[in-house]
Amino acid sequence: MRTTLNLSEALAAEAKARAAAEGRTFTSFIEEALREHLAKLQPAAPVEPLPTFGNPRTSRFLVDIDDRDALWEALEETPIR
Repeated sequence: MRTTLNLSEALAAEAKARAAAEGRTFTSFIEEALREHLAKLQPAAPVEPLPTFGNPRTSRFLVDIDDRDALWEALEETPIR
């Protein structure tokens, strides 16, 4: 899967240098680091979904900010004031 990450220049440079020193790609280095970090984390308790509010008469509802696509769609539809 292709994705975009925003890393500080210093962090990215350090990770790229370490990956090169180990003779591997930046991607494989980041994947392994992320896997190791996630393996250390305890499973989190289930999170209750956020309530939704809005006005059904106007079809204006707030957007679930965990749904990135819905959030971008709402932002694109909102006129700038």
